[in-house]
Amino acid sequence: MMTPRERWLALFAGGQPDRIPTDYWATDEVTARLLRELHCADMEAMYTKLHIDGVVHINPRLKLAHHPDDPQADIWGIRRKPVDYGTGSYDEFANNPLAGVETVEQIHAFRWPNPDNHDFDRFRAEIAAAPLHRIVRSGEYEPFLLYCAMRGMEQAMMDLLVEPQIVEAALEHIFDYYYAVNERIFDIGRSRIDMTYVAEDLGGQSTLLFGVNHIRRYIIPRQKRMADLARSYGIHVFYHTDGAAREIIPDLINVTGIELLNPIQWRCPGMERDGLVRDFGDRVIFHGAMDNQHTLPFGTTADVHDEVLENINLFSGARWICAPCHNLQPVTPTANITTMYETIHANGKRP
Repeated sequence: MMTPRERWLALFAGGQPDRIPTDYWATDEVTARLLRELHCADMEAMYTKLHIDGVVHINPRLKLAHHPDDPQADIWGIRRKPVDYGTGSYDEFANNPLAGVETVEQIHAFRWPNPDNHDFDRFRAEIAAAPLHRIVRSGEYEPFLLYCAMRGMEQAMMDLLVEPQIVEAALEHIFDYYYAVNERIFDIGRSRIDMTYVAEDLGGQSTLLFGVNHIRRYIIPRQKRMADLARSYGIHVFYHTDGAAREIIPDLINVTGIELLNPIQWRCPGMERDGLVRDFGDRVIFHGAMDNQHTLPFGTTADVHDEVLENINLFSGARWICAPCHNLQPVTPTANITTMYETIHANGKRP
């Protein structure tokens, strides 16, 4: 029987493990509830109980967690405020530190975060202590989401058309920071870090959020450079984009060089599972595909059971990791979550 890490690595090597691997994505509220209701002392105990091939996420901690000019803001100058939605809360951006910027010179003058502002010694110890049977993910890069937070969503989208120099300048500063941090991370975790996270939410519910030409100009080239850095250390590239992203997937595979695509929101146009398997099944791992907008939160346990079996059939000609297609939300019943993992464990074994 393979370990969870061996199952992931078998997929990255182009093969098939002893059973279909599983992963776990959830809000903090859901995780706390599951630990309590399943009588698990920690995540490892819960992963073991539900047969989850979960990932260990380790990133270096900040030495100084706020911006030098604003003690209430994060290192990017962004303040956040909690918004309660009844069963939990999420953080909403309370300001946009680059909202008033009008020139490239102002972009350069902004006090960008220092890559050395991390406790790399502690990170080295945490990486060394990571459990050997779990796959380790470290490093991250999701630049345009950050640009939207710093500039304001509406202005950031307008910038793509009317302020390209400002977009390019800001994205280059963001890239330089993450490249320097990730390079240090990968060097410290050489041979122990298995996977890194590269992301951008390119799709909405029905189509791309912005044009292919803009994605190819502003997003793909820097993502490729970051993915190339990971590959130079033998680290695999986990890629996340929500929504209807079908039109840009060939670029992500052929240019960026992604190895895993998450989260497969198959109810969105163009993201139909059979079509993705047909067109890309021999080139990328599919991660997710358990519907988190309808089936898991609002379906019955029978609906969840049937969707797992449907996914097993649809992804039979490809490499698939069973997981919710984004974070499990507090509205999702515990019974539906446990049914998902119990069903894939009972039916996902390879002959």
